Amino acid sequence: MKKLIILLAFLSFSFIPQAQNIIGAWETTSISKDGDQIKSVLIFAKDYQVLSTYNALTGKFIQTNGGKWELEGDTMIKLIEFHTENAELVGTKISYKVRITTDELEIIERGLKFKRIDDGTPGKLQGAWLMSGRIRDGVTQSRDTNRPRKTMKILSGTRFQWIAYNTETKQFMGTGGGTYTTKNGNYTENIEFFSRDDAKVGLSLKFNYELIDGKWHHSGLSSKGDPIHEIWSIRE
Repeated sequence: MKKLIILLAFLSFSFIPQAQNIIGAWETTSISKDGDQIKSVLIFAKDYQVLSTYNALTGKFIQTNGGKWELEGDTMIKLIEFHTENAELVGTKISYKVRITTDELEIIERGLKFKRIDDGTPGKLQGAWLMSGRIRDGVTQSRDTNRPRKTMKILSGTRFQWIAYNTETKQFMGTGGGTYTTKNGNYTENIEFFSRDDAKVGLSLKFNYELIDGKWHHSGLSSKGDPIHEIWSIRE
């Protein structure tokens, strides 16, 4: 009995760090049948994650999917909120076995291995955020974050991705992502893929950012050159 208790304690302890260690960004690369280098980036924030695939050299967008996640032992369970390759999966749960170490995440059934990019640091905006409002001409316009139509931004310590989608209609509107930095009140995005316009790939966009009462105020010029002042709320 004593040995059994020790074994159970060890197993419980060994699974606890996985949920913590998975937070951050991960990547894997492959070569397509046409000889192109393909990159897949997986970002885990608390409760939410996103996986995106694109051409590593040109930035041409290929696919994205994501939503809510939980880890039970070595089983990853995902509730799909958006999926560009199969919209019918939206609203369903999928599960698969994973193996997580300090530097590697493996999806066992597929033999797919991701290398860690970061552990949620050093960026100061790590987490899953929902667009919750805008300020126009000094007037704050709030947005209900519980509605099906969402714009979510998921950030690790160095990677970002935004996704616009509708969980009710299963419609996907667009996405973009890459690397980011936060320094001296400046938030800078370096775009590596952009589903709506490949010409935006390679752009570096600098914004002002400030956390006010827990909300992220994001202001500057959009990728189209239009002035913006967005408000983002951390997703619960």
